[in-house]
Amino acid sequence: MAASTTPNRRRVLVTGATGGIGRAIVDALAVCDCRIGACDITPDVESEFADNGAVGASATFDVRDRAAAEAAVVELVARLGGCDAVVANAGVVDTIHRAEGFPEEEWRKDLETNLSGQFHAVQAAFSALAESRDGRVVLISSASAETGLPGQVAYTAAKAGIVGMARTLAAEWASRGVRCNVVMPGLIATPKVRALPSAMHEAMKRSIPLGRIGETEELAGAVTFLLSPAAAYITGTVLRVDGGFGLSTAGLMSGR
Repeated sequence: MAASTTPNRRRVLVTGATGGIGRAIVDALAVCDCRIGACDITPDVESEFADNGAVGASATFDVRDRAAAEAAVVELVARLGGCDAVVANAGVVDTIHRAEGFPEEEWRKDLETNLSGQFHAVQAAFSALAESRDGRVVLISSASAETGLPGQVAYTAAKAGIVGMARTLAAEWASRGVRCNVVMPGLIATPKVRALPSAMHEAMKRSIPLGRIGETEELAGAVTFLLSPAAAYITGTVLRVDGGFGLSTAGLMSGR
């Protein structure tokens, strides 16, 4: 019998839960009858999911604050009755400066949020994940970690660091039954991306072999797969969800 691709009835913590990608992940997990601990820096995270019965607990904290992350995760795990998975999605994406003039304070904010913040969340959940005996960690990176992104050296450095972190955690925690993988989105239609000028949308689409920007639900589908029984033998892997972004479309067949 084929293993299910649906992570039914798992207890999952999701950081950055109120953003476009985070909300899509929460919604996808809700369809799978998961119990969700929704985390975000926004103070109204509880009210954001008041109508979502799958969200059994919520917490407001800054992932950069290790002590706050640990306290919140401990409380969420207690309220959910355990933890089978963490989706570390919280991050900042809109810090833009040329590298030679990148302010130190903003460099630190990007790395502390996008890299250290993910580590704080999963580290705090480790004991519960190990007790699950089938723990899963999914870290959200970015295709720019491999392609580069002018104007966002701190963001790309942090997102590249996530890959090394995930593979190290996968190697260290495998003996405790914890799998750790990375989902690496390309251009996804978050509210910020949708708000860009239409001319920029068209230019971005031309860089993607599939010819369109991805939907948040498509990214969420990749996450739920990695939390499912079908992905039990996958760890230390990077799954790109990017429409082929970065692939060469030139070659001997061009123009035919």
